[in-house]
Amino acid sequence: MNFDIVIIGAGPGGIFAAYELVKLKPELKIAVFEAGHSLDKRRCPIDGDKIKSCIGCKSCSIMSGFGGAGAFSDGKYNITNDFGGTLYEYIGKKHALELMHYVDEINMRFGGEGCKLYSTAGTRFKTLCIQNDLHLLDASVRHLGTDINYVVLENIYAQLKEKVTFFFDTPVETIKLIPGGYEIRVKDGAYSCEKCIVSVGRSGSKWMEKICKELSIPTESNRVDLGVRVELPATVFAHLTDELYESKIVYRTEKYGDKVRTFCMNPKGAVVNENTNGIITVNGHSYEDPDMQTENTNFALLVSLHFSEPFKDSNGYGESIARLSNMLGGGVIVQRFGDLIRGRRSTVGRMEGAFITPTLQATPGDLSLVLPKRILDGIIEMIYALDKVAPGTANEDTLLYGVEVKFYNMEVEVNKQLESCYHGLYIIGDGSGITHSLSHASASGVHVARSIVE
Repeated sequence: MNFDIVIIGAGPGGIFAAYELVKLKPELKIAVFEAGHSLDKRRCPIDGDKIKSCIGCKSCSIMSGFGGAGAFSDGKYNITNDFGGTLYEYIGKKHALELMHYVDEINMRFGGEGCKLYSTAGTRFKTLCIQNDLHLLDASVRHLGTDINYVVLENIYAQLKEKVTFFFDTPVETIKLIPGGYEIRVKDGAYSCEKCIVSVGRSGSKWMEKICKELSIPTESNRVDLGVRVELPATVFAHLTDELYESKIVYRTEKYGDKVRTFCMNPKGAVVNENTNGIITVNGHSYEDPDMQTENTNFALLVSLHFSEPFKDSNGYGESIARLSNMLGGGVIVQRFGDLIRGRRSTVGRMEGAFITPTLQATPGDLSLVLPKRILDGIIEMIYALDKVAPGTANEDTLLYGVEVKFYNMEVEVNKQLESCYHGLYIIGDGSGITHSLSHASASGVHVARSIVE
């Protein structure tokens, strides 16, 4: 065997699996294969000046590379079982929380010390939300910020590279069963290993689906989250973000009974493009450094969609909506809330007259031509509901960027050790469909590493 253990994917799951393996058994020969760039080479070419929109890089530096999609997504570690995945269903709620706290300790040790830990426990906003038919989920949130998160990843990599062999810009084509282990095939050759940990993240969902079909690994259809990213003046949500930083709020619509939720709140942050499998969607991040902060806060409003019979391709549905947005707007579309409720598209002139400066250069347009009526009705209801706890949310100039899509991998069948039906083949992180967050994905990596060593 070339290696004892091969890890596919250098996102949070893969990184923390490698970290724990090196810590517990440093004599192991470990390799990490990553389709994207090393951390120092991860640079999005969009500068807002010469390059203003996505140019379709072969490897998207926002989505791929050391640190995964989480490297530039605000560095929020939510320590909770209430959202972020179902890891606790496999390893137990207590153990899942213990692992998330352990990950938090490592982040603090590698450069995150001093970053505040926020908590919704005992907050007065929980009562305020319930009084307005909104539900604030419980969580502790460690906010590193995109800048400090980069430092933490840099320091972890500096330690790992001395004991782990990294193959960057090396996408794995397939995994083959061989006597006593696995063969990892890449463009220029193949490598063998006794055990393999697959941690390919959300951007690897299509690849993961292909591997599961090739190896006949059982899977279950998962969901897709579809919606918009809201941007408004930071002062509107300041009373919430100053105390909680991120508030996960869920609302059940009156019209359809659908659940709409806030996601990835970025106080004084910026809205950014994402390229997932050639589809341009929207996301957001923020920085810990006050000099890099903006005057706006952004967050997503998402509706979860599940499909069963006869249609099961949730991700395919989300992709079709995103492609429609790309077709109409050449990428991301932005619309003023006032224009949306009046049934008219936003124009360059109306955008220039708004009392808010967008942090992302997007195409003014009409989201009602992109999002299905049921989803858009739910988002509008949610905005009016949020306006009761954060007055100003439903202002005319509140900006809605579309579309935001969160793709989830089909949930792969694994046991309590997160091991597939093949001995020694582990599937972890967001690519497994089990975790949906930095903290859960990282915890799954630690869990598998300990299981292998034991």
